[in-house]
Amino acid sequence: MLKKAEAFAVKAHQGQKRKSSNEDYIVHPIRVAETLKQAGSSEELVCAGYLHDVVEDTPYELEDIEKEFGSRVRSLVAAHTEDKTKAWYERKAHTIETVRISSIDVKSLIIADKLDNLRSIEEHYNIVGEAVWSYFNAGYDLQKWYYQSVENNMYAGLEEKAPSFFKSYSDAVQRFFSNK
Repeated sequence: MLKKAEAFAVKAHQGQKRKSSNEDYIVHPIRVAETLKQAGSSEELVCAGYLHDVVEDTPYELEDIEKEFGSRVRSLVAAHTEDKTKAWYERKAHTIETVRISSIDVKSLIIADKLDNLRSIEEHYNIVGEAVWSYFNAGYDLQKWYYQSVENNMYAGLEEKAPSFFKSYSDAVQRFFSNK
């Protein structure tokens, strides 16, 4: 099922590029899935890592995900899919609340995604400086609020041990946003 999810994501994101670079978009979902896989996540969660942006950024819908990968993968992708008809702040506030109240699997999917996004932003910041914020719908202050708010809520309600990449996320947030 993992190879099928990767192939589905490659096809869905074909021709797309990352916001702040000329990098093929598919590199991001592959890195998210790899983070989840290295943490020992379930096959369904790793599949959701490959597919987490498909519904948001391509013509495919949740029904397509369910048809190909089952209801569990669909529900994980659905929990992480933003409603693009809403304003940036409203979408991000919803994601923060989702992180606060969700299961370890949904939290893990979101944190793996945000960790990779933040690492990419940091990498591009080191190349272009403040111009990196021009690629996004919100500048430094709102991005800082968002990433720190995700960090502040990621352990809420957890009764089990969080994967080690949660600490990597905290470290990245602290490193990137505390020095600027």
